[in-house]
Amino acid sequence: MKQHNYELRIEWTGNTGEGTNTYRSYSRDYTITAEGKPQILGSSDPSFRGDPSRYNPEDLLVASLSACHMLSYLHLCAVNHVTVLDYRDSALGLMDENSDGSAQFTRVTLRPVVKALPSDDQTKAHALHDQAHHLCFIARSVNFPVDVAPTITKETVSPA
Repeated sequence: MKQHNYELRIEWTGNTGEGTNTYRSYSRDYTITAEGKPQILGSSDPSFRGDPSRYNPEDLLVASLSACHMLSYLHLCAVNHVTVLDYRDSALGLMDENSDGSAQFTRVTLRPVVKALPSDDQTKAHALHDQAHHLCFIARSVNFPVDVAPTITKETVSPA
């Protein structure tokens, strides 16, 4: 078995002078850094006193699922002779908050819209989403359903 390691750093940047003296005395801001990569500015969800202009862990989890599926799908298309010209996803994650303050994701739905060449097999292009879902290691690692509802469209050729 081959093992991959992912090392990054999280630094809380939200000490406003009092530390965590009270629930309202600190910011939830943090930065994510990794060697040779741009930093990501994070915070908590605005519902939990976070900065709405920064990514929160919930955003990043849904984005990870969406990106992993896309990259698996693009790979499968390349090796199965389906030419993808455009790929966009409007992913939606659902998280339930419990009365004790805990929470968990209950479902994520990926809604990729793929534009392929008109000559490509649209049935195959659609079916490759199932294979991509099986290959996506992020989706295989979570304990809630990840649904994939793809739309395949054909590239239209503009008249000359």
